[in-house]
Amino acid sequence: MLVRQATSADLDELSILFDGYRMFYKQPSDPGAAKQFLSERIERNESVILVAVYNDAMVGFTQLYPIFSSVGMKRAWLLNDLFVPENARGSGAADALLAAAEQLGADTSARYLMLQTAKDNYRAQRVYERNGWERDAEYLVYNKRC
Repeated sequence: MLVRQATSADLDELSILFDGYRMFYKQPSDPGAAKQFLSERIERNESVILVAVYNDAMVGFTQLYPIFSSVGMKRAWLLNDLFVPENARGSGAADALLAAAEQLGADTSARYLMLQTAKDNYRAQRVYERNGWERDAEYLVYNKRC
């Protein structure tokens, strides 16, 4: 399993995975918009997208956005997206992507990595916990739609 940073040359294959990720979260399929969104993130250097490749096929991705810790006065990363399609689950792609995200955090001297997942996404929760991620018991998360 090879994990590397995505480039604009990966957009066709990556946008199919990204569209699948969005559909997993009950969004309508829109491959064109998916490709445009990812293209903008890559061109503007607004996120880091890591892809897992096995036998020359893309089998998963994660997208991280830079944030900052005011208290720690350091960079942090929001692991906003992680997706491995059903046919590649159990391949080790998720573990490899999480390890690469952790390496990105170390390489950038980040204070922490954070993520959120659906309360009923038990399979993902097991993957995160198996990889050393800890559920936050101290802070509540609030959201407000704009």
